[in-house]
Amino acid sequence: MSDAVPPKPAHPPKRPGRGLHPVRWYRSRSLRSRLSMLTAAAVAIAIALSALACWFLVRDRLYEQVHSNLTEADSLFSGPARRENSFTCDSTPAGALAAARHSPDGVPLRPLKWDVELISTDGSTCFQQGDAHAIRADPGDLSALGGHTASFRDGEYADGTPAMVRVVPVDVLLPNQTIKQYVALVAQPIETVQDSLNNLALILIGVVGVGTVGAGFIGRLVARSALRPVDQLTDVVEHIARTEEVGTTIPVHGSDEIARLATSFNSMSTALANSRDRQTRLIADAGHELRTPLTSLRTNVDLLIRSDDTGRALPPATRAKMLGNMKAQMQELTLLIGDLLQLSRPDTPKPGQNVTVLALHEIAERAVERARLRGPGLAFELAIEPWYVRGDGPALERAVINLLDNAVKYSPPGGSVDVVLRAGKLTVRDHGPGIEPEELPYVFDRFWRSPSSRQLPGSGLGLSIVAQAVRDSGGEVSLGPAADGGPGAQATIRLPGQPEPPQ
Repeated sequence: MSDAVPPKPAHPPKRPGRGLHPVRWYRSRSLRSRLSMLTAAAVAIAIALSALACWFLVRDRLYEQVHSNLTEADSLFSGPARRENSFTCDSTPAGALAAARHSPDGVPLRPLKWDVELISTDGSTCFQQGDAHAIRADPGDLSALGGHTASFRDGEYADGTPAMVRVVPVDVLLPNQTIKQYVALVAQPIETVQDSLNNLALILIGVVGVGTVGAGFIGRLVARSALRPVDQLTDVVEHIARTEEVGTTIPVHGSDEIARLATSFNSMSTALANSRDRQTRLIADAGHELRTPLTSLRTNVDLLIRSDDTGRALPPATRAKMLGNMKAQMQELTLLIGDLLQLSRPDTPKPGQNVTVLALHEIAERAVERARLRGPGLAFELAIEPWYVRGDGPALERAVINLLDNAVKYSPPGGSVDVVLRAGKLTVRDHGPGIEPEELPYVFDRFWRSPSSRQLPGSGLGLSIVAQAVRDSGGEVSLGPAADGGPGAQATIRLPGQPEPPQ
């Protein structure tokens, strides 16, 4: 048994979430969390900017008031006032301050409205007599001599107390009746202003903190309320994905983006439900139509196999008839499967798919030639003018052939079929029994057949193929009684186009 210590990995595994990039972390959050964070951040920034603006406005207002108070000290150095104010001067600031604060008769020092200190280039300093306080001069203050502009600066008293200092050049009438140029330093303590601003900053920081927390809570409520329709939509989608029950809708309120999304989802769900219903009906109808020929084929095949197994051959005439029936049933199955493949195409093809310029009059003429073979005893009356359209050639040709086959099937022996193409309107009219008015709404439905024609061959898909092909080419199709009121039915196709081929 070895006591060797296993080597440490070169890179220890990271803990989950450690080192995650802020953007990826943000995108990994739910939509509700992101909306809450954005709302809280927006409100917090707004509150912080408002608090910062408030602090600067208050600071400017307080310092403006201090500046105004210091400016009032100009009255000490203008007009008669400068003769009424006494200043005590000395060669040193300490001596001048001691002389100004000296009270020979023991009378308490009078308080001064302003703290004023006069300095000159020769080093002499003057103070007002009274409870004066020394102001710490700046080396650049004497540069104001000879000028006429006052300025403000941050300064302090000799004891270190912060102050706002106004520097102004003045001419002072001294007690010995001489006028001398000085630089006056007028100061006011700003400790109270700074304390007020610091207290205001603490209060505003607290307001920002409380506002941010409140904004987060409110943002959560707003996100929950705003995304409630999305939650409903999600629940419905998950329900459909779990149960496959298409057609479920959600209530729509208002006309905002969420309402538009809900409306679009309801339309999509309804369209899916209708598509599934059509698919179900198509499968059921196709199964029903396929069952009859398959059953007949199976019966005939069973009879042929049984006759061979038992050694009792069928009469030649019977056998030939059965083989003929089987061939007809195979042809019926082939036709039915072709129709089903035609209808299996999407109802709305992609733009430009299989679309070319077609000569509709040539298509009609070819379809008539094929119809003559299927109805040799019928007369075809033609009145066909040139007309060029854009569409799917094989599909439109199949549609025209289906209309003519329908007319041939219902025409009486020796009857006639009228085919007219004029200005994009193609009409096919037979002289058969016609169609009942109550059956007209169903003639283009898949697998629908008139009760009076159930014994005739056909799958009930021909007119459905006609309607689909015409709609895909941007046209319209209708079926109804003959326009002249006579016997028979008349089918009409209208297709946009022109009488001359496009250049």
